[in-house]
Amino acid sequence: MSNLLLQNNQINIPSFTLVRQNSMLEKELLECFLQVVNQGIFILNENVKVLEDKVSNFCQANYGIGVASGSDALDLSLIACGIGHGDEVITTPFTFFATAAAISRVGAKPVFVDIDPKTWNIDVNLIEEKITSKTKAIIPVHLFGCPVEMDAIMQIAKKNNLRVIEDAAQAIGAQYCGEKVGSFGDTGCFSFFPTKNLGAFGDGGMIVTKDSKIAEKIKLLRIHGAKNKYCHDVLGFNSRLDELQASILNLKFKYIELWTQRRRELAILYNNLFQEHIRTDRFSIKLPQEPDYAYHVYHQYTIQTKQRDELQNHLKSYGIASTVYYPIPLHLQKVYSSLGHHQGDFPVSEDACNEVLSLPMFPELTNEEVEIIVDAITSFFTR
Repeated sequence: MSNLLLQNNQINIPSFTLVRQNSMLEKELLECFLQVVNQGIFILNENVKVLEDKVSNFCQANYGIGVASGSDALDLSLIACGIGHGDEVITTPFTFFATAAAISRVGAKPVFVDIDPKTWNIDVNLIEEKITSKTKAIIPVHLFGCPVEMDAIMQIAKKNNLRVIEDAAQAIGAQYCGEKVGSFGDTGCFSFFPTKNLGAFGDGGMIVTKDSKIAEKIKLLRIHGAKNKYCHDVLGFNSRLDELQASILNLKFKYIELWTQRRRELAILYNNLFQEHIRTDRFSIKLPQEPDYAYHVYHQYTIQTKQRDELQNHLKSYGIASTVYYPIPLHLQKVYSSLGHHQGDFPVSEDACNEVLSLPMFPELTNEEVEIIVDAITSFFTR
């Protein structure tokens, strides 16, 4: 056990916290609150419009539509793309529940494809064998901030006349071959949940698209299907990003590239420190991968080990928090028992659910804290 770990016998390293960031931004955040309160307009006003322009430009898209959550972004995208009852949508079983739930909510069937063991993203080589006459769309998930191989996705979609809805909830700013995620598909869906790389003080989401017709449909859907007040053309939703959240996000947007760079620096530091030990037989972990085509934004820094649960308990004993994303794959969730899947249907996803562990990752994490975390992991594998 290293001296650094021994010297810090009262360790308290959270997996994620906003306390440090909020402290740094306190004055500016209070100004945001006061600006909105004094203006007295809380729904779909100037702050939302400004954020929609910022995010759409940042993502190299033509339109941005603020909605109430990342989950709603998926729902509204599917509906705007004409996906509904009887359709099938291909996606990954190793993602947050919202991805598949959106498919189910519009009356379609989620069709799962196993993941690439290197990136934990959908395995593009397995998609075409799952396409049927009922398949209408693909939802690739840029998991943990690592982009999916979008060229392959788009080629498959074009060949089979499928829609593509990018679940980029964890990946704002990530790039595939130099192009921002969210800009490839018919829509890109982002979440502003507080823990995200760009997070609000509550729920919030954004849809970006290059298609004017899709943009107009989503704008209609998010406000009860009404172009004009009290005149409802379609059955819509109440899914609007509010002014206060947009104001906070506009403030934080100034720092998104700086924070992304810091996340990448922390990931490199983790990698370099681990590389000092990883070649030994006893140090059996897999580190996150950044493929040549990818600009990873490290929403999570996730490792994989068969001793995951024991390692997590070991870290906890030192006061180091960690998180499991996700302990149960979607095909084995009770709600999807009607699909008839069984243990072993998607073995790579199942292994990931049993073995992945996300270590502390947020821009305000210090280098010393990363060193302590790696020291603690090293002490586990060299006991």
